[in-house]
Amino acid sequence: MNYFNLSAEEFGRNAKIPILKLGDSGEVFYEMAAEMIDEITRNNASGKHTVFICPVGPVGQYPIFVRLVNKNRISLKNVWFINMDEYLDDNDQWISMEHPLSFRGHMHRNVYSKLDPELAMPEEQRIFPDPSQPDRILDTINRLGGVDIAFGGIGINGHIAFNEPQEKLTPDAFAVLTTRKLDISRETRTINAVGDLNGAIDAMPKRCITIGMKEILGARKIRLYCFREWHRSVVRQAAYGEISAKFPVSLVQRHPDALLTVNNIAAQRAF
Repeated sequence: MNYFNLSAEEFGRNAKIPILKLGDSGEVFYEMAAEMIDEITRNNASGKHTVFICPVGPVGQYPIFVRLVNKNRISLKNVWFINMDEYLDDNDQWISMEHPLSFRGHMHRNVYSKLDPELAMPEEQRIFPDPSQPDRILDTINRLGGVDIAFGGIGINGHIAFNEPQEKLTPDAFAVLTTRKLDISRETRTINAVGDLNGAIDAMPKRCITIGMKEILGARKIRLYCFREWHRSVVRQAAYGEISAKFPVSLVQRHPDALLTVNNIAAQRAF
């Protein structure tokens, strides 16, 4: 099947991951923020805690999320945000929060510092994978009884978080990888340099820490969001391609409650 040639109208039919097609990127970001709010509100009403795996990319949902929380006085005191990944320096330590690429810095500046302190989750519930304690992520998830929703985007080579393709691994072997440090692929460094550093590839970090496919695939729900021009091919391979560690997001096809949401740009024919 030449899925790259699927038109916007055809895209989604018989897909191996359910597809939601929306209008512009703003609709995609609102949909993501709304799902976060709905899950938290439902769990708060039931006296349950909420555990999310969260990305920094996409990020357009966070201003909407913050505004809805503050305006509607939604308590996050029983909410855990487990961020997917972070860049590392040459010593395999977190890059500084002041670094323009720091995901920790982004979350502090654009989410946590913007929330009403009376509503915000405690600092100990704002979790990033730590290169000195990689096992902490899975331990925390297990202690909390699992992840409600894993939110994320998809990289140009199919990665989720920084789970880069592993061509020598079977899908089953790839699916059980947990939080770890690893090299960032040249493809990822290139596309991220274009988007974040105006093409300065040599200034991009070469190392990262990421949660594993085990943590992502273990979530009760997976919600992915794509909205860029180059996502046209990525979302088609994700939804129709074979399951392979060469294209990590393809493993989501096995998940019982996954949804891929795209805007009207990503829905268009790839070529």
